[in-house]
Amino acid sequence: MRSETEPSQLLNRREAIRRASAFLGGAAFVGGSGLLAAVERGAASPGTTGAFSAEDIALLDEIAETILPATSTPGAKAAHTGAFMALMVTDCYSPAEQQAFHDGLRQLDEATRKAHGISFIAATPAQRLGVLKGLDQEQKLVMDAREAADRRRKGLAQLPGAPAAAMQADIKEPAHYFRMMKELALLGFFTSEVGCTKALRYVESPGRLDPCLPYVAGDPAWAEHA
Repeated sequence: MRSETEPSQLLNRREAIRRASAFLGGAAFVGGSGLLAAVERGAASPGTTGAFSAEDIALLDEIAETILPATSTPGAKAAHTGAFMALMVTDCYSPAEQQAFHDGLRQLDEATRKAHGISFIAATPAQRLGVLKGLDQEQKLVMDAREAADRRRKGLAQLPGAPAAAMQADIKEPAHYFRMMKELALLGFFTSEVGCTKALRYVESPGRLDPCLPYVAGDPAWAEHA
């Protein structure tokens, strides 16, 4: 039986994703407007992960945990971010994007084996971080080139430092796989209950508007409200 709190929980997550998407430019997220629909489908049929195996989801959890590790607050694994990522890819991404994402999981593991002789799961936190830093630099070059190519196609002025490779960049290709992984890890964690209440500051029923609250360096940001 559905509990009385489930609709409000769904609304909160939908609204959090809507606001996060609007803040980051909406279409900037791979999957675009399909994110909200996927949250509804995910709530109706929990555990739906499409072509992702349990091992894949465990790997996604470790990737997300490397991006958002536990410190004085819980990390991405505590929010089950791997399952969230799998659901978003399954329900929101195009077939080409899904293929790129699945291929990316293998490429990430191969990069770890090439660098350290072991799988990503078996690697130490420091080894994992080193691999992901390299992939992050790689994806930035790829996505910067695509943005520059898109601006050129639209007749817009290039941004400072636009890569020369932009001339050959194919803007119709799926985003770099690590860009997708990083986006979904951040989105999944910061719209989860753990992310909102442990990493951010959350007040369930905010009172009057006070635009001049004192701020101390290092204070966490406030979570959005539905």
